[in-house]
Amino acid sequence: MTEKVVLAYSGGLDTSVAIPYLAEQLDAEVIAVAIDVGQGGEDMAEIKARALGCGAVAAEVIDAREEFAAEYCFPAVYANALYMDRYPLVSALSRPLIVKHLVAAAEKHGATIVSHGCTGKGNDQVRFEAGLAALAPHLKIVAPARDFAWTRDKAIAFAEEKQLPIDVTKKSPYSIDQNLWGRAVETGFLEDIWNGPIEDIYSYSDNPAEPRDADEVIITFMSGKPVALDGVKKSAFDLIHELNERAGAQGIGRIDMVEDRLVGIKSREVYESPAGITLIAAHMELENVTIEREQARFKRHVDQRWGELVYDGLWFSPLKDSLEAFIEDTQAHVTGEVRLTLHAGKATVTGRRSETSLYDFDLATYDEGDAFDQSNARGFVELWSLPSKLAAARNERAKIEGK
Repeated sequence: MTEKVVLAYSGGLDTSVAIPYLAEQLDAEVIAVAIDVGQGGEDMAEIKARALGCGAVAAEVIDAREEFAAEYCFPAVYANALYMDRYPLVSALSRPLIVKHLVAAAEKHGATIVSHGCTGKGNDQVRFEAGLAALAPHLKIVAPARDFAWTRDKAIAFAEEKQLPIDVTKKSPYSIDQNLWGRAVETGFLEDIWNGPIEDIYSYSDNPAEPRDADEVIITFMSGKPVALDGVKKSAFDLIHELNERAGAQGIGRIDMVEDRLVGIKSREVYESPAGITLIAAHMELENVTIEREQARFKRHVDQRWGELVYDGLWFSPLKDSLEAFIEDTQAHVTGEVRLTLHAGKATVTGRRSETSLYDFDLATYDEGDAFDQSNARGFVELWSLPSKLAAARNERAKIEGK
């Protein structure tokens, strides 16, 4: 019986060449699965036709844009997810969704092998395979670029030999991955970390230095979930898409960093995430207003760990599930509106209001009507300082006795 392989298909050179290559190497039938996570670019119908033209026995195109927005991007907002305090998990968020659909396709077609186009140097091989191990450990995994030392030159030669319906001459100097949540650019001249990024590498954002009028936006949250822009309710996908356009037009969401990869190397990455950076900034501010101090302190640690787990490919791990239970509980009162000014590359919070706010004007004000009883403060400060006072006295005694 001929084996079947489900291939994560992007429509590019590497995964197009993988179709006939896997068929020959494994004596198998290849089913191409392309997932639309809002990456834009080519028409998905064209990508499907190309997969079939390259020899796939079947090709599926799945519109997962709304699913990606609501079930992957929004949880990143709840967790204020910024890996190394900067990276909004652009690529990492899409991988578990892709894995989920690859497993479903394997079950549907009776496939025993799953294939992806990752190399052995990056994070994505781990994200794909850790996800597959959690959801379908019985499936075998083949990665041509990694397992067969498949270079670009070999891929081009093979494509020309097989006369595949794909342009093998077009070569970007960069490696680019993009989706609704953002865009990641690496390699090329960016590998010299002294080289500054040039304007040509950006696509989701305009130059923040160009003169323009500021844009003001009000984002409405309901239990942590972004639900409206400027009072107009929107679906998860539409909200992120519109905010990408508006924040991107102001040059917001550009990140140039050297990050710690899961495989142990440091890598220079340039990211764009206009909506992601704006939504997280607004959400964090609303949490400042609505979450109690000690709970907020602890949540910052949970948020950081959640982001690390997702970056490391452990979306389907027990610890992430447990952390999300805590995060979900904290969002119960994160309801209200945040106003931001979008301008010159920055999303600046200028206002916040909430019916569940913990901010009490009468306690906070220094003007007439102050409800704070300052006579209580003296005793509080004395008790709060007592442990430090006792420790200082002990240290002074030790100095005297040591002479």
